[in-house]
Amino acid sequence: MSCSALVPRPATANSDEGFKMHTRRWFLLALGTAGSGALAGKFLAGARGLREFKRTAHALGSSVSMQVFAKSSQDAEQALDAAFGEIELVGQVMSIYRTDSQISRLNRNGVVKQAHPYLKEVLEMSLALSHTSSGAFDVTVQPLWEAFSSAKLGGKVPSADEIKVTIEKVNWRKLLIAGDSVSLEEKGMAVTLNGIAQGYAADRALAALRKHGIRHALVDTGELGAEGRKPSNDPWKVGIQHPRKKEAFVDLAHLDGRCLSTSGDYATRFTGDGAYNHIFDPATGVSPNVFASVSVLARSGMEADGLSTAVFVMGAERGFDLIRAWKGAEAMAVLKDGSVLATDGFPGSKPS
Repeated sequence: MSCSALVPRPATANSDEGFKMHTRRWFLLALGTAGSGALAGKFLAGARGLREFKRTAHALGSSVSMQVFAKSSQDAEQALDAAFGEIELVGQVMSIYRTDSQISRLNRNGVVKQAHPYLKEVLEMSLALSHTSSGAFDVTVQPLWEAFSSAKLGGKVPSADEIKVTIEKVNWRKLLIAGDSVSLEEKGMAVTLNGIAQGYAADRALAALRKHGIRHALVDTGELGAEGRKPSNDPWKVGIQHPRKKEAFVDLAHLDGRCLSTSGDYATRFTGDGAYNHIFDPATGVSPNVFASVSVLARSGMEADGLSTAVFVMGAERGFDLIRAWKGAEAMAVLKDGSVLATDGFPGSKPS
């Protein structure tokens, strides 16, 4: 099966879910599209009695696609229902654009006393990654997003003084987890999980598919996760969108049982040249100026998602040192000048 469908994920200002506004990934996928919520299946030659099924539906504020191999449509339906149910649950808990979500309650009230286990898991990973990256990854950057979004409505960016005041509200160390309680230490702080929750959603979807007996699958939640291989025994391959050429891709990545995330400066921009975009350096309050995109392969979608943002902020030397030290991770990055860097083990194959 060849990569055949270019799936762009542009930003929109009118989403009822927090993930879509921060979307930053374009992939060339080995996924066809069925109608929204539909299930299609076909027999594959030499596929050990398995049939291919695909479903695409609206979730996480965008289009989510899954491709699975199962023995029957009933098996596929049950597995896909469970997987999409997990994605919906992640949105219910973590979307800042759902007023009843736990993350919205945290931002509004400064505390959630009975945090959902999924929220705790994501926040615990977020804090661990913040510590390891010396604060380059920080889920408390939501005030910066709000400041830049507000300024953009007036056709400008925040002033240096406004940015200085805003970053005083950004501090991962003041996000506290104690038992089942999650809290923010200071008024005006706010959390966004758009740099990690889509990867976590891919993890939850894959776990649901495995629980229902699926051993070969590809999931796209905005981050990509793979289970097993194609029944032909070929590896899952996806093309990584070139950050400056919409009809081209930089590399073909072999997912080899890992998850892939890309952070880029091209999807949500506050200025036309992309110098100010949705990825913020928590230390400066503005967007980093080294990379155009960073793609990370890791053992989980949550790790890949968070690491791609961290590396984007940290830059080439520090960011790639982080990847080399992180078990199971590899990275490929496109610099602003178009040159490409990759760790020695990144499982890619340049397109011909």
